[in-house]
Amino acid sequence: MLETIIEKMKEYKILIGFSLIGLIIAGFFMINSKSDRQSNVAELAQETVASSKTESEEISTGTKKNSQKEKAEPQTSSSEESEFLTVDVKGAVKNPGIYQLKKTSRINDAIQKAGGLTTDADSKSINLAQKLTDEAVVYVATMGENAASVSSNTGQSSTSGTSEVASQKGNKVNLNTADLSELQTISGIGQKRAQDILDYREANGKFNSVDDLKNVSGVGAKTLEKLKEYVTVD
Repeated sequence: MLETIIEKMKEYKILIGFSLIGLIIAGFFMINSKSDRQSNVAELAQETVASSKTESEEISTGTKKNSQKEKAEPQTSSSEESEFLTVDVKGAVKNPGIYQLKKTSRINDAIQKAGGLTTDADSKSINLAQKLTDEAVVYVATMGENAASVSSNTGQSSTSGTSEVASQKGNKVNLNTADLSELQTISGIGQKRAQDILDYREANGKFNSVDDLKNVSGVGAKTLEKLKEYVTVD
């Protein structure tokens, strides 16, 4: 009887031992699994934070670049506009029309832009070296044509190559009878200076001599000397 009980107890010890070993192994795997899950969660959290930070930096950088680009574009546009002028090329040129050129351009540049002179153009009626001004009319006369007269009749505000026609053809501009467009055919006289001459004439009456031009606003001694060969009061 006693031996039977002892045998049973030995069997139970073996079962209990295996059970304990199984529990220990199961517990070990459970702990490792939990540790792996926590590690994965931590890594995922770090990746999420890093990704969010990167996206935030990209958005911030993109916003700054767009802002800088928006600020730069108007300045570029404004800068480009200030470098050009627009003129109306008429008369004896192959392709009359309105052209845009650089502010440093001369009348010759405008004529070349319009295709050059025609065969009947009077090349002596223009000063190819004269600088252009914005909104100017460049009129090229034909052979035998009085360019100064054409400018007056068409009412064009011309600061073009016709400016020296009067002196080259011996037809000086009369300061007491010339209108705005005729005055602008004089070399060195633009629209504003021509208007100043008309305003002076209206306020003070006719010019008694060419020297009276020095009383006009903006006309100094040097300018007067240059204008004398182009104007008259007779």
